[in-house]
Amino acid sequence: MDFSLSAADNAVQQRARSFAQEVLAPRARAADEQARFDPEVLHLFGASGLLGAQIAKEHGGAGMSHVQFALSMIELGAVDSSWRGFGTVQSALCGQMIAHNGTAAQRAAWLPELAAGRSVFAFALTEAEAGSDVAALRTQATPDGDGWLLHGEKIWITNGGIADIIFVFATTDPALGRKGLCCFAVRGDAAGLHRGRMEGQHLGHRAADHAKLRLDGVRVTRADLLGALGVGFAVAMSGLEHGRLGVAAGAVGIQQGCFDACVAFARERRQFGQRIGDFQLIQKALADMHVDLEATRLLTLKAAALRDAGQANLHEVSVAKYAACEAAVRSADAAVLLFGSRGYSSVVPVGRMLRDAKGLQIYEGTAHIQSLIIGRGLVGRDGNAPAAS
Repeated sequence: MDFSLSAADNAVQQRARSFAQEVLAPRARAADEQARFDPEVLHLFGASGLLGAQIAKEHGGAGMSHVQFALSMIELGAVDSSWRGFGTVQSALCGQMIAHNGTAAQRAAWLPELAAGRSVFAFALTEAEAGSDVAALRTQATPDGDGWLLHGEKIWITNGGIADIIFVFATTDPALGRKGLCCFAVRGDAAGLHRGRMEGQHLGHRAADHAKLRLDGVRVTRADLLGALGVGFAVAMSGLEHGRLGVAAGAVGIQQGCFDACVAFARERRQFGQRIGDFQLIQKALADMHVDLEATRLLTLKAAALRDAGQANLHEVSVAKYAACEAAVRSADAAVLLFGSRGYSSVVPVGRMLRDAKGLQIYEGTAHIQSLIIGRGLVGRDGNAPAAS
């Protein structure tokens, strides 16, 4: 077992850290307060080479390993979870879904645009009555000549309001459950596509674009089908598995950001004639944050390394996401308390990190779903259980 990083790994980590500190950090507070997606950052993100992280070099990407992708998402997550989320959706969720399920023509057309940030992509799966229960989605694909007409609504679609290409999951027959699901690429300017912002003020990730979509007879053709007919569930899961690694890494990043801020504050803040870091209760809080951070970083990098080694890592990704997201909430909550009144405002970023951390417990499969995946993996399936209806 070798826990050291290679020279290439360190180079990717440093590049991501520089981008986060130089580009994201100066803008993060204002973007959160104004709930504003910044197109200039998108341009700089594409130019950095980080956006096409795991995309093959032949398609304009950086050709990073999964470990390198995780390292880069940790660095971004430590500064701005909204842009870490964008990178995960663009590069991992959509990018890997295209790479593993797209035709040669689709990969050649879409991946270079994705890696350079010239086109924005979105993953439209969630509906009002179909979140964790993917098979319950009701967006319908009705045959129409050599294509289909899409009717339905989607909610909480990251990048949905700005995307050039939206991967819409629909069913050809609700009675078929998972076996009826298909994935279609819908152009952002398609006739019959209506996009709007989600209602209300979001708790976290306020600088991200979250949209609700309505599809009123949007026409798609066989060239827009990603994967074969009826395999949409597998297509979705192939993207979500990669997306979960990005979320786990982002949660490690939130812990890192909170920990660094708290250690610095504990060293400089003085009360009762001494540094607050010299009080044992503060040292205990820092120790708990440090242990969580070290443990979840290793879990996340282990899940990434398994995939790099060509091994299945579904269980390990769920373990990493579950552990890291729960720890991120604990660390950010402790950080707000440690900073006191400062932490209760936007003057320091730990309050934003606490709000963002709550979102990570939901994205790419809730904490409850990860628990089920982990538990079922431990006990297996009951061979004597009655068949599902």
